[in-house]
Amino acid sequence: MKITHVEVIPLTGATVDGGWPQGHEPQENLHTLVEVQTDEGLSGWGSCFTSGKLVAGAVELLWPLLKSESAVEPERVSEKLRQASFWQGRGGSVEHAISGIDIALWDLFGKVCGQPVSRLLGGNYRQRIKPYGSILFDEPDKLRESLEATVARGFKAIKMGWRPFGRRDRRFDELLIGTARETVGAGIELMVDAGGSEQFWPHGVNWARETAHMLADYGIVWFEEALPPDDIEGYIELTRVSPVPIATGEVLTRRQSFMPWLERRAVDIIQPDSTKNGGLSESRRIAWMAYDHNIQMVSHGWNTVIGLAADLQLAAAMPIARYVEYLTPCAYIEDLTVEPFRVDSEGYLEIPTTPGLGFEIDREKLKKKYDARR
Repeated sequence: MKITHVEVIPLTGATVDGGWPQGHEPQENLHTLVEVQTDEGLSGWGSCFTSGKLVAGAVELLWPLLKSESAVEPERVSEKLRQASFWQGRGGSVEHAISGIDIALWDLFGKVCGQPVSRLLGGNYRQRIKPYGSILFDEPDKLRESLEATVARGFKAIKMGWRPFGRRDRRFDELLIGTARETVGAGIELMVDAGGSEQFWPHGVNWARETAHMLADYGIVWFEEALPPDDIEGYIELTRVSPVPIATGEVLTRRQSFMPWLERRAVDIIQPDSTKNGGLSESRRIAWMAYDHNIQMVSHGWNTVIGLAADLQLAAAMPIARYVEYLTPCAYIEDLTVEPFRVDSEGYLEIPTTPGLGFEIDREKLKKKYDARR
């Protein structure tokens, strides 16, 4: 089975604000789908956490290497693309495009074999996993409303991130955390994402250490992106002294970039994003490296239903996996498939066992509502 075409589909119309200072409008294109098509009529779906124009440019660059390649050898093909585009990529938008192609090839591989991707990744350690609803911080009254709505959607774990946490003063930060805990009670797990990858992040280890002690008083599960993403020395020190687990890794691409973070124990939780770090092939390698270093892996998942589906398959295939991220509410997750994922009464998601990634895209809805080319 040979690859004949890669369709690039920028998403627009329902883009969720990511918390950056300039904000994000629904019409902005931050996520792009790719559909890898074959000479036998089957296709696979992938997702890239980058804009359509960048993905289209990268696919044009990669196409001479991809044309007529095997559609059922995802690891070899994606590694070929990575190695052969070394001088024009080695991360960034080229790697983001490779990520989507790789996910699509795993989807195809599963469909051809009649197996869920998790089984092809090595086997199933679990049938379901807890999603945490991923939301933004806000002013206390609005935060309370957002938390109540997230609990009403069935989530038993919630991560709050970015503005205005860490942008005013310590007293206000504690007000936000206290408001959150009071709102959801002791039975809901809470995580905190400071958003240290925001441009010109002003805080260092001292702020992060003191904030971590405050978070521990409220039973926070982990403290994410407390420092700028390149401050590995700061993370090593913070992880050593923090009373709550420290998490980061969403901006890293390629497995080699993750190695020093794992080997030097710079984090308690590493967070690869399959839609930009190289796809499921790279995420599997990263996850096993983390396991071998006794570091927890939790996929970063601020993306689409395809990204969530990939995260679910990876979580099924890892010996230890406790959570997947679920951006909510998000039309690109909840409104793109024939049958949406549903959180059960215990706050878990069933991991699909149907061939491929385990979903069916609603092509008509995608074309009419969210395809930027329409």
